[in-house]
Amino acid sequence: MTAILSRPETPRAADRHRLSVVGGLAALSLDAMASVAYGPEAIVVVLAVAGGTGLGFTLPVTLAIAVLLAVLTLSYRQVIAAFPDGGGAYGVSRAQLGRRASLVAAASLIVDYVLNVAVSVAAGVAALTSAFPSLLPSKLWLCLGVLALITGINLRGIAESARAFIVPTAVFVGSILTVVVVGLFRDAPAATVASGSLQNLQAVGILLLLKAFANGCAALTGVEAIANAVPSFRKPRVRRAQRAEVALGGLLAVMLLGIAVLIGKFSIHPVDGVTVLSQVTAASFGNGFGYYAVQFSTVVLLALAANTSFGGLPVLAQLLAKHNNLPHVFALRAERQVYRYGVGFLALASASLLLLANGDMNTLVPLFAIGVFVGFTLSQTGMVRHWFRARPRCWRRKAALNGFGALLTGLAAIVVAATKFAEGGWLIVVALPLLVLLMEWVHRSYRRIGDRLELGRVPSPPRPDRSLVVVPVHAVSRLTRDALAAALSLGDHVEAVHVTHPEEEASAREFVEAWERWHPEVALVQLHDERRRLGEPIVEHLRRHDGCHVFVLVAEVEPEHVWQRVLQNRRGAVLARALRRRSDAVVCRMRFRIGA
Repeated sequence: MTAILSRPETPRAADRHRLSVVGGLAALSLDAMASVAYGPEAIVVVLAVAGGTGLGFTLPVTLAIAVLLAVLTLSYRQVIAAFPDGGGAYGVSRAQLGRRASLVAAASLIVDYVLNVAVSVAAGVAALTSAFPSLLPSKLWLCLGVLALITGINLRGIAESARAFIVPTAVFVGSILTVVVVGLFRDAPAATVASGSLQNLQAVGILLLLKAFANGCAALTGVEAIANAVPSFRKPRVRRAQRAEVALGGLLAVMLLGIAVLIGKFSIHPVDGVTVLSQVTAASFGNGFGYYAVQFSTVVLLALAANTSFGGLPVLAQLLAKHNNLPHVFALRAERQVYRYGVGFLALASASLLLLANGDMNTLVPLFAIGVFVGFTLSQTGMVRHWFRARPRCWRRKAALNGFGALLTGLAAIVVAATKFAEGGWLIVVALPLLVLLMEWVHRSYRRIGDRLELGRVPSPPRPDRSLVVVPVHAVSRLTRDALAAALSLGDHVEAVHVTHPEEEASAREFVEAWERWHPEVALVQLHDERRRLGEPIVEHLRRHDGCHVFVLVAEVEPEHVWQRVLQNRRGAVLARALRRRSDAVVCRMRFRIGA
């Protein structure tokens, strides 16, 4: 007979399931791209309280955000080169600021990733229900359906998700750029979509501008996702990830500044029920086909923007698990390079938020973009320390750039947390330290386990020792025969243990008679318990065998079909639980599959 061996997947075949530059933009930048739909509006809503004078600062505030975007883009380009294993702010903080600072960065990224999924899905569905009000009663189910669709696509692999989202991303970016170009060439708006008077409720001051700047910084969420997922790119990974990061920064800056210019040119201001992007699009295209094409592409991209988190969080969770800060199950990778447990956690956590908020975007938005600035600030601060330690060529200029970025993002984090604290931001302020404490507990647990297993030390040579294999038996059957056969191959001494209870004398005698007729040449020990216990009598019996290794082999039937599990008596589970809790014996649960 010829043995057929399966060949391992070649590096080239494995690379097929990774990202190209365009695929990286589609899979990891949808969050940042979609922020064009709500970032400029967040600025305008704040400045509108100062009337037309306040709205005149839309472009300067957007320019400040574009400067910060440029700083972040250049910084994360350096982060990608310095930390090619991914992790972004977490990787930088761990290397330069210490483990606890890195856990704060990781917690902020986890919170941001989960919130991004919930907000993006809710925003996409909100845009859809605005166009089709009859769908409003099904808002929550639509949210969960979109989330399930995106989760399913990502379980097939990040490269598969990138291919699925390249077209919607290209259509959205092309639409926004066309709106900007057409609008710049118009002398007057093509259509007036909203009207209303502006009242100067307050004067323009530094606090108002800071609040507008902080609100507009919501457009920067997702900029770090590419740096977090460098291992997901094809080789050369660093170069491809850097190109994707620069392309994202450039496209986002052009779209944000273009929309800000058109807001000032067409004197657009916030109006209830009409988004700022919708007004800008109508002013450029009118109310025809072009307007609806842009609106539809915005709806699709908002719903799919959650994919950024599905590309970034599983890789971050894998790094955290590798460093013993999350359960090791998050480091398991399935076929197509998928971290299924990270994807599953993200889907469940986001679904829980959508259920709690009943799919309402306005309930979730105040929680958004607080944690991400904490990660930005730690990342920038860590890079400053990195330059001071490494001192490469032009290190002072690079350190100054990162220091300026840390100052801006730190200021934005304080302003956003302060202004949104009462609107639900306090939940994030509480959630971040709780996540850090949870990861600290996981790390301590793994450290204790490592100490007991003497990991990192050279153990003494193994020596043979006396062993006893105990097999709980209930009846003479094929299951008992197979269990004893397995036990005889495991140890040099085997005992079959049979527990009897009051009012079972007749069945006990029948069992002994059947055993003697069978005569398996294995010692039978009968234990009687007046209290009708199952595991404790065996535990007490095992205590008499000190000085040797004791194994307990619990034989169970594995049904062929899932529905047949309801027919099991659960004796094996009860025995295993009692033995593990009250004895030092090694418990082996051996499952035998039978046909229907």
